[in-house]
Amino acid sequence: MPETLEYLEALIEERRLKRSDLLDLKGLAARTALPEQTIRNLLEGGNPPADTVNERVRARIKALSDAHLERTGRRMSDLAGSISRQLGVSAFWARQVCAGDKMPSVELLHGLVDYFHVDGGEAFFTAPAPEALNRALLSIAAAYQPLPEKTAAASDPLAAVQDQFDDVRGIALRQARALPPERWNVLNATLEALLELDESEGDQ
Repeated sequence: MPETLEYLEALIEERRLKRSDLLDLKGLAARTALPEQTIRNLLEGGNPPADTVNERVRARIKALSDAHLERTGRRMSDLAGSISRQLGVSAFWARQVCAGDKMPSVELLHGLVDYFHVDGGEAFFTAPAPEALNRALLSIAAAYQPLPEKTAAASDPLAAVQDQFDDVRGIALRQARALPPERWNVLNATLEALLELDESEGDQ
């Protein structure tokens, strides 16, 4: 995350942007379902409060539920009933999960990803706070990439898409250098699987 923040700070200075537009606490809280205080601490180089996976899952589901109720003006019973019908669980259980009182099953957690339209799959709920915030910051960085010149875009329609993510990919690769060996093994296996899939599709 420090490198992502460094890149955003450089982007703010270079493009003369308002820091509050890119690093707005309320906006980041909405993107990540993290408390604003936790986000503030992380942006200032601090550490998040210690928690378990179960605790962060329950807290983020409650944050999403509370935000949904505030935004729509619905009652908890309405939200629980909607989740009950869509995901095939009891309204009582859905209400307890939305209130942060119960840990959802893996199947229900998967359903909540679709229900609340969150990015990142189940990792949205399970990732440690620094990872969750870094994912949101990378998304913001990608949105502020400079547009390619019209001539380049006209000659190669894929150039705009490629250029948009080059800098963000560079950030991710620089962060990957600090991964422990076991994480490198997972990353390497994932990349090999993707390359094999690409080769097999190219042969068809």
